[in-house]
Amino acid sequence: MIPADGLLLGFTQALRAAGIAVTTDRARTYLDAVRTVGLGDRTATYWAGRATLCTGPDDFRAYDQVFEAWFSEAEILGGAHPPPPARTLEQAPLEESDGSGAGEDADGEVLRVAASDTELLRHRDIASLDAAERLRLAGLFAGLDPRPPRRASYRRRPSSRGVVDPQATLRRTLRRLGEPVEIAQRNRSVRTRRVVLLVDVSGSMSRYADALLRLAHRAGRGPVRRAGAGGARSARRHRPQVETFSIGTRVTRLTPALQRRDPDEALVAAGEAVPDWSGGTRLGESLEVFLDRWGQRGLVRGAVVVVFSDGWERGDAMLLAEQTARLQRLAHKVVWVNPHKGAAGYQPVQAGMAAALPHVDEFVAGHSMAAFAEVLEVVARA
Repeated sequence: MIPADGLLLGFTQALRAAGIAVTTDRARTYLDAVRTVGLGDRTATYWAGRATLCTGPDDFRAYDQVFEAWFSEAEILGGAHPPPPARTLEQAPLEESDGSGAGEDADGEVLRVAASDTELLRHRDIASLDAAERLRLAGLFAGLDPRPPRRASYRRRPSSRGVVDPQATLRRTLRRLGEPVEIAQRNRSVRTRRVVLLVDVSGSMSRYADALLRLAHRAGRGPVRRAGAGGARSARRHRPQVETFSIGTRVTRLTPALQRRDPDEALVAAGEAVPDWSGGTRLGESLEVFLDRWGQRGLVRGAVVVVFSDGWERGDAMLLAEQTARLQRLAHKVVWVNPHKGAAGYQPVQAGMAAALPHVDEFVAGHSMAAFAEVLEVVARA
């Protein structure tokens, strides 16, 4: 990697932090474009990034702000900001930065660009990882913090605010022989909402299936416990109700297999339970079987249903549309996670995806660890 690549990759990470969806493919295209036009041309570098990193006009304002702040501070581009001759660029891991200002020597100042390997791995497409990188990625799932969605219960509990509880107030008055007492109040309690995960294990999703099952296992373990007894009690009180199924040519309930504490053991058990791993794709028929057997019995009613699939359908696309609409009527919210949505220029033109999309409440990407964190946030807000 040439020294300037560290600066440009740091710029793409700053854009992600500002809310611009910069994928790995877009970042690579940006690096190629800057190599073509030359990093010394500030105007050309600006337009290369705007053409390759922005998804639409909504991103232009944030892009302009980040570009001005990032490259003005770096002071390495030409034009109105000529580079100091003694300044060099050096890439350094985030862990090596101690914030003390060290990094200058007698010959000149060294600009350090903090871009750790772990942070880069979080934003890479899972399908492009080799075996060693997938092994490292598996260790990052423990850092995810899934929070179950909440709903207001019909039952009311004593509270410091809310509506007046006349019965409790009367009991307090009688205990004091009619003397005036503080008015009792009550409010609706909060309960966790069930989450149902449908994971496509067909051949077209085989490169993502392992990571998606790890995500399902992590979602079922619940939020990270905070320090102190209060955090433990809160984790038990709001433990998520997560049900996981595999879909492809058949429907298999994977919840018992994924309840094992060790994620590797859980994945082995899930793999042994799935009979149609890397098989065909019949999403419409699978959804129909799932809804007939589990959905109508109440598992889906009021739940947040998350479908992990690329939308490739070898069966009847109209059947998929009908069953997705049926699913939306039963569920509280339907979230469709497509790993290809994170790719630059992706359009949901596949017959299955186009048929299901009108009946989906949230359509999000699911190609990287960073995208998985966003998926969990969408579910928590549902």
